[in-house]
Amino acid sequence: MQRALELAEQAQNADEVPVGAVLVMDDKIVGEGYNQVISLSDPSAHAEAQAIRSAGQAIDNYRLVNATLYVTLEPCAMCAGLITHARVKRLVFGATDPRTGATGTAIEVINHASMNHKVDVESGVLAEECGDILRRFFRARRKSAKANAK
Repeated sequence: MQRALELAEQAQNADEVPVGAVLVMDDKIVGEGYNQVISLSDPSAHAEAQAIRSAGQAIDNYRLVNATLYVTLEPCAMCAGLITHARVKRLVFGATDPRTGATGTAIEVINHASMNHKVDVESGVLAEECGDILRRFFRARRKSAKANAK
């Protein structure tokens, strides 16, 4: 999770929402990513998607069986679907997302009864640190927007 936080810092430095993700298989990082929605002009370039894409390319397989995905923020519905379709075994995340969290906080996608693959989910890992970077980012954005409105 510490590496995911470092990646979230990279996203923040690029003026992206600071979320980072790391995919691990056999105790090795095989994929990582951070939010690049703005810089890539790609609404699907969430941290989880970036990590899953890079892992798939690294292992030359679209199935990430026995993988663990560490992400600083609870995945949204799009990412939860991607995690499920990639057959990620375990998801570990830090901060919950009360607006769009799709592991049960706002909605349940990742382990919805209709899904044919179930993911082991662990939440709250370094939750304070993961939440702090997001709070600081959005606080600065609001302050900047307020200053520009004057």
